[in-house]
Amino acid sequence: MMTSRPHLPALALLLAFCAIAPAVHAQEASATQQKPQGQPSTTTTDDAGPQTDNGGIVLKKKKEADEPPPAPPAPKPKNPDNATYSLRVDVPNVNIDASVILDKTHQFVPGLKADNFLILEDGVPQTVTSIRVAQTPITAVMLLEFAANSYYFIRDMQNASYSFFRSLRPDDYIAVVTYDLNTHILNDFTNNKDVVAQALQSLVIPGFSETNVFDALYETLDRVSRIEGRKYIILIGTGRDTFSKLTLDKITAKVKATPNVTIFSIGTGAFLNELAGGRGGFGGGMRDMNYLQAQNQLKTFASMTGGMYFAPVFQGELPDVFAQINDSIRNEYILTYRPTNNKNDGTYRRVKVLLVDNEGHPLRMEDEKGKPQKYSIIARDGYNAKLPVE
Repeated sequence: MMTSRPHLPALALLLAFCAIAPAVHAQEASATQQKPQGQPSTTTTDDAGPQTDNGGIVLKKKKEADEPPPAPPAPKPKNPDNATYSLRVDVPNVNIDASVILDKTHQFVPGLKADNFLILEDGVPQTVTSIRVAQTPITAVMLLEFAANSYYFIRDMQNASYSFFRSLRPDDYIAVVTYDLNTHILNDFTNNKDVVAQALQSLVIPGFSETNVFDALYETLDRVSRIEGRKYIILIGTGRDTFSKLTLDKITAKVKATPNVTIFSIGTGAFLNELAGGRGGFGGGMRDMNYLQAQNQLKTFASMTGGMYFAPVFQGELPDVFAQINDSIRNEYILTYRPTNNKNDGTYRRVKVLLVDNEGHPLRMEDEKGKPQKYSIIARDGYNAKLPVE
């Protein structure tokens, strides 16, 4: 009986492979240990990908105290339709122009302090916050009555206007306006004295005999209100109004409502009034209005705006008249105060300016010989408060 034996060639191959495999593995490990670190493998195969660095990843050392990144800017809110709005806080301040003139010499009184002025607004004392003296060029309108009624009136007007013209300075701006039935602008504001002289020389033959002073003054106030700064109106005429569309109440309201305008009025016909014995100087069928009433209207316009009224009888008085006007215009105190009544209600506030001493008593002035000196305070008698929409 025959027994089976393993196949000798197959068994021999199996034993040979087991003996060779550990040696090959040891050679590969030895080669790996001998290759320097960080060098790429040089073994390539046909299907190998691109060669890459298989070394370790190097991380930067983190700073011990990194500063936090700045916060992003807050977004700016936008108004609807990109509109621009502003907020204004209107602190009410009132400026009062006041002149202090000696009655005897008509000289300006300098050197007064804020404590010397007492301002009453509707009877309530106010605190003057600042005071300064201004001496500046003037911007004035000569408003002249030029009507065919009396040669004496025209002569008085021409004498007065030429006297004022001669008192002008090179940096003064003057406009010349005449009125009869209508208002006529002879020249606009200019500092060219030749232009002003030509305007005055053209007043030769008057037109209408009407004297509409209310309408003319209203139009003039309306025009000068569009000009910045302090303005003056030199009103020369009889004060008689014959055909105006406006009434006295309306022109008075216009004078009150127009800020930064001072009126100086010079009445004509004073010599005729003296000849008539005070019964009115409107002769020639014009005695229907009393002369004193007409002149009182001119005086009212002046006093309401802090100006002065004159009624010179003789031509020789005119230089002194305009010397007083120049002292009042070119030298004045500008007083600033914050009213206790800060309501913007558009009401008319009456203002009165007084001079007081350190104890609050009326201020007394004396000359070099110790004699008391009388003085006048020329200031506007009120102003209109702002409206809420202003």
